[in-house]
Amino acid sequence: MDFNQLPPELSLAKLAAQQAGDILMDYLERGFTIREKGESDLVSEADVSAEQAILKLIRDTFPTHEILAEESQTELLGDSVPEHLWIVDPLDGTTNFAHGIPHFAVSIAYLHHGKAQCGVVYNPARQDWYLAALGEGAWWNGSRLAVGEQTSLSNCLIGLGFYYDRGAMMEATLATIHKLFKTGIHGVRRFGTASLDLAQVARGFYGAFFEYQLSPWDFAAGRLLVEEAGGRCTTATGSELPFKKTSVLASNGHLHDTMLQIIDETAGQLFRK
Repeated sequence: MDFNQLPPELSLAKLAAQQAGDILMDYLERGFTIREKGESDLVSEADVSAEQAILKLIRDTFPTHEILAEESQTELLGDSVPEHLWIVDPLDGTTNFAHGIPHFAVSIAYLHHGKAQCGVVYNPARQDWYLAALGEGAWWNGSRLAVGEQTSLSNCLIGLGFYYDRGAMMEATLATIHKLFKTGIHGVRRFGTASLDLAQVARGFYGAFFEYQLSPWDFAAGRLLVEEAGGRCTTATGSELPFKKTSVLASNGHLHDTMLQIIDETAGQLFRK
């Protein structure tokens, strides 16, 4: 990829992520207020301000494009997908941010006719840039990414996430962790920022990552990172990812079918009722 001449949508996504990241870091330094959208589901002034900056830049540059963003537009898409769509999470990892943990990200993806063309995941606390463009690969701070080559779970770390639900979905996740440890995995990691977890699959740090419920803004950019790095992303039952809340399984590809066998039974109990 020529980083001096990025595609216009990727260039805009990177600029928007930079502006949003600057806003987040400013709030982190001077303080902010937090409220709960739901149980353990937090939102801050920083989320809203960062999203407003991103949306303004997109609308000023591409006024006819549609936007699906976490804080300002929570109506998820139905069967009709617009020709030009931006999917935006201004602050992925709000709980980490709220507690001062420097592991959070801005996530922006651009889709054409429902297919991701480019994506940016940016952690401003660490100045970590993850960029992907369809057919051009995935990159971390200018270095090309490739998923890991592990063919056995016994050689892997597995990333995972917990949805805010503390009931059946939490129990299902814990049950799956129990199954995974029986395979001899090196361990599990739960860092609370799905876009960055997907980036860790793209970097080869995780053999796989799963979560039983994510929204499109959580995975749109990260999915492209994984796929452009040579990996695979599906639902936890092996289906194509939809434009709505869904389970997500990302892997290096080699481990995908094995992971599906482990998590599919639990996922089926949750999603095939």
